[in-house]
Amino acid sequence: MAKKYEVGDVLTGKVTGIQPYGAFVALDETTQGLVHISEITYGFVKNITDFLNVGDVVQVKVLEVDADAQKISLSIRALQERPPMKRKDLQQPRKSLQDRVDEKDSVGFNSLKVKLRDWIEESGIK
Repeated sequence: MAKKYEVGDVLTGKVTGIQPYGAFVALDETTQGLVHISEITYGFVKNITDFLNVGDVVQVKVLEVDADAQKISLSIRALQERPPMKRKDLQQPRKSLQDRVDEKDSVGFNSLKVKLRDWIEESGIK
């Protein structure tokens, strides 16, 4: 590493390579870091090339520096504003599991309850 990079540094770099797991970004003439696929943006990223291409100039934040292994972990997502959480219906409170389960359902818990008695009798456990 030509320069000393610190966790939290915000830098400008150039995308030099793209792999299924992330994008390599040149920080200077001799130093590259990796933006893992999970650090590209918020949400699911199936294909990195939907967001980045080789040659793109990007802003990145240094997440981790391993000087011994000469590896730098970078993030683009850390410099983005977190999107608001989505809820289908903000007016209705979410039902708990207990509220959603009908214990008297003939194909639900009731049949298990009956089967459990049968299994215990078959096993000979008292």
